[in-house]
Amino acid sequence: MFRYIAVALVVIVAGILVAAATRPDTFRIERAIVISAPATKIFHYVNDFHQWGVWSPWEKLDPAMKRSYAGPPSGNGAVYEWQGNGKVGQGRMQIVDATEPQHVIIQLDFLKPMEGHNRAMFNFLTVGADTRVVWTMEGPSPYISKLLGLVFNMDRLIGGDFEKGLANLKATSER
Repeated sequence: MFRYIAVALVVIVAGILVAAATRPDTFRIERAIVISAPATKIFHYVNDFHQWGVWSPWEKLDPAMKRSYAGPPSGNGAVYEWQGNGKVGQGRMQIVDATEPQHVIIQLDFLKPMEGHNRAMFNFLTVGADTRVVWTMEGPSPYISKLLGLVFNMDRLIGGDFEKGLANLKATSER
């Protein structure tokens, strides 16, 4: 009986490991919102890391979070580093391409609790008097992420934060 249980466990674990290995090597999370404000106004809140405290869903998770800024105050080369509790971890963002008012592209490096190197993009599309803002994050999906993805729906987890951030950006920009 013990032998059958051991074989069954080995088969189940092997199946889980194989299932994880077949998942995609990259991930992409995207959310969008229409904001009743000009793209130039919204662009300012994203292109300047000093403004992220107004709308970012992660800024209020740790009141004691340490922040530092380097490079120019906004735009290409601007850097924002943070170190906080387990909810926000530690990381670094750098704007690598900002074209007003079309897009902001950010190199996003998470250091803790889990290392990850991704790219975040904000695209601003004028639609009449409104602006459609598309927030995207994409990057590699290492094996451990594939394995966790079998249990946790990362699109739903992170996408929910994107939705909160976009709602905050909308409320701020429409004032």
